Amino acid sequence: MLRMRGRSFAWVPSLLLLVGIVLVDLNTGERFRIISWIVLVPGTAAAICGVWTTGAFAALAVVTYFAVDHAWPGEYRAGLGDFVLVALGGVLATLAAAVRVRRERQTLRIMDIAETTRRTVLRPLPARWAGLEHAGVYLAADVDAQVGGDFYDIQPGPHGTRVLVGDVQGKGLGAVEAAAALLGTFREAGYHEKDLATVAERLEIRMLRHRRHTTALGRDDGDRFATAVLIGFSEDAPDMIETVNFGHEAPLAVGPHGVRALPSGDGLPLGLGDLAAGLPPVHRVPLAADETLLLVTDGVTEARDGSGVFYPLVRDLARVVGADPDLDRTEPQRLVRTVRDAVLRHSAGRLADDTTVFAVRRLDEKAGEGAEQGGLRS
Repeated sequence: MLRMRGRSFAWVPSLLLLVGIVLVDLNTGERFRIISWIVLVPGTAAAICGVWTTGAFAALAVVTYFAVDHAWPGEYRAGLGDFVLVALGGVLATLAAAVRVRRERQTLRIMDIAETTRRTVLRPLPARWAGLEHAGVYLAADVDAQVGGDFYDIQPGPHGTRVLVGDVQGKGLGAVEAAAALLGTFREAGYHEKDLATVAERLEIRMLRHRRHTTALGRDDGDRFATAVLIGFSEDAPDMIETVNFGHEAPLAVGPHGVRALPSGDGLPLGLGDLAAGLPPVHRVPLAADETLLLVTDGVTEARDGSGVFYPLVRDLARVVGADPDLDRTEPQRLVRTVRDAVLRHSAGRLADDTTVFAVRRLDEKAGEGAEQGGLRS
């Protein structure tokens, strides 16, 4: 609000305050002397200006006080006591400005680190990439946080394009570390491994290794796990996809004819595979060209309204899609925006958990050819 065309005008309020105090003091009687109020000028500058500007206002306040006070006859002058007050107030205001500026710089550095972390976990993706059109949104339950345990990514490779969406149990930096570890493995295994089952196995092993490492460091991460959905898009089967579900919310295929659920979480979450006989199976399921795959975390399905009722995702989507079949409501950007707005309305903006909405669908061959080649070179 105090900048215009790249220039700062933060000094204007303090200058106006100084001029106002001087004019009032000179144009009122001797019984209403307020020149000592000029101590407010450097105090105001300390809140919105830099250190040097605050120091300049502190010096200006002292000089102005001396000049205006001596413009009155001796018996009406405020005196030495108020002069010391103005001088001391200017020094304290300058010190306060220095502390404020230092903390602001520290905050900016922390925000920069948080942004870098967010871009590492949720790296930017081209809207049309590797033969897919996609859109995603992440909403943190903590309004001050920029990243949490939810994650998603697309990895093209010589064996097709793989998609991963998941949610690490817990919150805080531990959940972020686990998400980053899983994404790093997914980006390598998703590119090199031919079989989706092998990619799933690599993810399970990575989660176990990460837990052992953090436990050895003395951190209480021994029971951390992650739900996830791993999806494979193959060029050889344009009407089919492969899915592996690690205890995650069932993906939804949203098309002009309605909404249908794909195989649900029939396996244990990542990191808990040793409690079962093996990893979740690989399912081959049809996905029509006009259907969009919608994947969400439990922040969507467990969003509650004021009465404690969960958000009815499938019912709401079926109503929205059926309202106007001629309008492409399954376009990823529009679909994600629809779900995001509906969840926020249902919960009145009070999210109990991190919330991720991710939609993806195949591009037609002409639209996707250039993007896919670019993605494979990546």
